[in-house]
This record gives sequence, structure tokens and C-alpha cells, in this order.
Amino acid sequence: MDGKFSVKSDIFSMGVVLLEIVSGKKNRGFDHCTHCRSLLEHAWLLWRENKILELMDESLNDTFVESEVKRCIQVGLLCVQKYAEDRPVMSSVLFMLGTEEAILPEPKEPGFFPLERSSSSVRSCTSASTNYEKATMSITDLEAR
Repeated sequence: MDGKFSVKSDIFSMGVVLLEIVSGKKNRGFDHCTHCRSLLEHAWLLWRENKILELMDESLNDTFVESEVKRCIQVGLLCVQKYAEDRPVMSSVLFMLGTEEAILPEPKEPGFFPLERSSSSVRSCTSASTNYEKATMSITDLEAR
């Protein structure tokens, strides 16, 4: 909805779902008291600060296996990398999630940080004088094979 469609858009979506499951929060409408950013950016900042377990939903506290949670988050971040060519293919995602011995690469910065479209739910974390650029839209015309 907010990015360019590519052959790895399904991988990006898989990454978002992984991060949503682990965090117990939706990417859309995400609101963090100190960051005021998307779930993707919040996960990325926690990853860079080596505080990634802070992303985990508190309801998992009694049942989680640390290495599994970290693996899910890392795979999620690999799936939402900015450039489609950096994202893994689905078979690799499944292998990384299902194989403890798999060595995972370090994720790169996520692709985009969606802005909330609803004017009633927009909340600015910066000064009221923030300037916004005019949004652009692209339309993809799909044809069947």
C-alpha cells in the first residue's frame, strides 16, 4: 500500500507479519511513546541498539525461547530491507525460520516507514511547523499471462 510493488513484495509482507506477531502490535497505526514511528522503524532502532527483546509482546514472557524470538525478529528485518534484491526468497525465509543452525546475515535498514493516512489519527511528535512534501502515487497495471 505504501511502497513500490516488486517480485519480493510478498517477502516484505511476510517480514511485517513476523514483526507484528512477535510484538503483538500492528505496523499500521503503530504508536510508541518515545519514538512515534512505525513498527518497522521501532524494530530497526531496537536492533541497532541491541535491545531487540524489548520488541517482544509481554504475553510471551513466560513461554519464549530467546534464540527463537531473536531469530524471528532478525528474519522479519531481513524481509523488510529497503531494496528488494537484499531480501531473501521465501524458501530461504522458511529455511532460516526452521533451522537453528542456519547462519543469518545482518539486516539492513527497512524499506520505508509508512505515514498514517487518516487525519484524525495523525499525531506529530515534532513541532507543529513540520513541512510535508506532496505525496506521489503510482499505478501498476497487471496483465494475466
